[in-house]
Amino acid sequence: MSKPKNGANGHREDIHWPSLVAAISAITAVGIAIGLGLPLLSIILEKRGIPSTLIGLNSAMAGIAAMAAAPVTTKLAHDVGVARTMLWAVVLSAASALGFYYAEAFWMWFPLRLVFHGATTTLFILSEFWINAAAPPSRRGLVLGIYATVLSVGFACGPLLFSVLGSDGVLPFLVGALAILVAAVPIFIARRESPVLDSKPEQHFLRYIFLVPTATVAVFVFGAVEAGGLSLFPIYATRTGFTEAQAALLLTVMGIGNMVFQIPLGMLSDKLKDRRLLLSIMAVIGLCGSLALPWLSQNWALMALVLLFWGGCVSGLYTVGLSHLGSRLTGADLAAANAAFVFCYAVGTVAGPQGIGAAIDIAGNHGFAWAIAGFFGLYVLVSMARLLFKPKQA
Repeated sequence: MSKPKNGANGHREDIHWPSLVAAISAITAVGIAIGLGLPLLSIILEKRGIPSTLIGLNSAMAGIAAMAAAPVTTKLAHDVGVARTMLWAVVLSAASALGFYYAEAFWMWFPLRLVFHGATTTLFILSEFWINAAAPPSRRGLVLGIYATVLSVGFACGPLLFSVLGSDGVLPFLVGALAILVAAVPIFIARRESPVLDSKPEQHFLRYIFLVPTATVAVFVFGAVEAGGLSLFPIYATRTGFTEAQAALLLTVMGIGNMVFQIPLGMLSDKLKDRRLLLSIMAVIGLCGSLALPWLSQNWALMALVLLFWGGCVSGLYTVGLSHLGSRLTGADLAAANAAFVFCYAVGTVAGPQGIGAAIDIAGNHGFAWAIAGFFGLYVLVSMARLLFKPKQA
């Protein structure tokens, strides 16, 4: 296992912008394409008369593809090279994005989903590894805060593009594919500065899931709350008395909290000797916010205020968790742990909607809040246990 890094062990403390701009701009272009593609594909399947259950099953291929791609990404990067693997992933994801338009048979969308999301997962893993490796230890939180903010803007631009382009014809698919291909430009320019994996990871992939549990459980909870919370919150809000417009505005407020808090949280994490403390505090805020939701259902303004900070804390689990991961590991171990990090996120995106949806069916509308509180409560237990019993460990 790689030893933790610090500012005195030979790592430069200046921000190496060419590498960071390449990795961040590349993954942002992919984020725009994904933000465009997710509503586009669902709307088209709905127009074709595909049942909602099958649409959901096809969408679930994203999580399955991510879980399948994560364990092999580090090996590919070691054998082929980080930049070259990313360029191949760009080509595959762009080709599959365009392929959806020409695939008339519904069954063809399943392998296309696997290829598209498998390739984009590879891009996310290696981009985050590249960013973590290029960021100076003392400013890692700031750099990852910038990454999370820019990526959030990219995801937000996707639906905006969809509202302009619509779902008719080849144009939206072509725009999505071109957006992904644009990602190849900064990667190619900075290819000689991409991190080199001279050695293979020292441990089995699954071992990395438990190597830095404060980070991997954080991203699992983030994935579960993000996927389940965002998809089911409009249902919860309308059932508790808000209009559809009010529910949509509340989601927007959460998104704003997501974007505006990432850089401040990243900078704050750089000031702390142990980022686990900040992760624990954000989890407690998330837990309290979740438990408060049933009592806020009659007050839109107060709920919006709570969701602004709550949204920031939810996304902060990803940013600070990724920063904590980078502070503990280096080289091939960091690449493998980054893959495990994304794997846990994918598991969360599958578990969250299922768990929260089941809670609503069992406990009624407020089962939404109780289920999310359960996910945050899990992380509070894990993070506090690590702080108390592993004070010098990950």
